[in-house]
Amino acid sequence: MGYQAGDIVEGKVTGIQPYGAFVALDEHTSGLIHISEISDGYVRDISRYVKVGDTVRVKIIDFDVQANQARLSLKALHRTRANAQLRSRRQKASLPSGKIGFSSVAEHMEQWIAEAEKEMSE
Repeated sequence: MGYQAGDIVEGKVTGIQPYGAFVALDEHTSGLIHISEISDGYVRDISRYVKVGDTVRVKIIDFDVQANQARLSLKALHRTRANAQLRSRRQKASLPSGKIGFSSVAEHMEQWIAEAEKEMSE
């Protein structure tokens, strides 16, 4: 299969080391999720996020055709979801077109707080 940077693929975790998790994408292609690509937060123990045998969905951030190996990322997918949620929230809370100032913010603040509370409780 022809892989390239930006592809989102599934693979099986085949090994875990302190620096990352090895993933088999197919019979001939492997990749590494470096510890820095597991999560945006601090990762003390990779096995808290993935286990050997897990099927994971990852984004290819680089692909070496010669070695048939990929640099993979779990957190890139989470960012994509988080960014989509943030964009959605911003669109819902957008101000009407026209003159915008502090009075416009004051008029909409109560509604925005209610929407944010509702989203947080879901």
